[in-house]
Amino acid sequence: MMAIGIGCKTGTKAEAIIALVETALARVERDKISGLFTIAEKANEAGLHEAAARLSLALMFLPETSVKNVACRTETRSERVVQLFGVPSVAETAALAGAGDGATLILPRISEGGVTCAIAQSGGHSS
Repeated sequence: MMAIGIGCKTGTKAEAIIALVETALARVERDKISGLFTIAEKANEAGLHEAAARLSLALMFLPETSVKNVACRTETRSERVVQLFGVPSVAETAALAGAGDGATLILPRISEGGVTCAIAQSGGHSS
């Protein structure tokens, strides 16, 4: 199962989020998607809620401890994101935490239009 991690600037529109999620999904072998995951600090972002609804995906907000526990497994790092949220990449840590124990990144962070997206595969996936 795949988890899609999302980061975004405050006030990002749903269209930008949807466009990047669709770009990300086009770059990986499709599997069942468990949902969109982000940090709890983004709970009031209307664009995230609208994007999840339009994509027919669950939207989960992860507590700080969940994303910090997987921070050492990210592939990209933004010093600004570290200063703001204490993790090297919101999208990558959210994807990894959302996919559960043993998850691996299958698409490291991509970015466009104020949105970041990463995809992780759960540890139980078998190809």
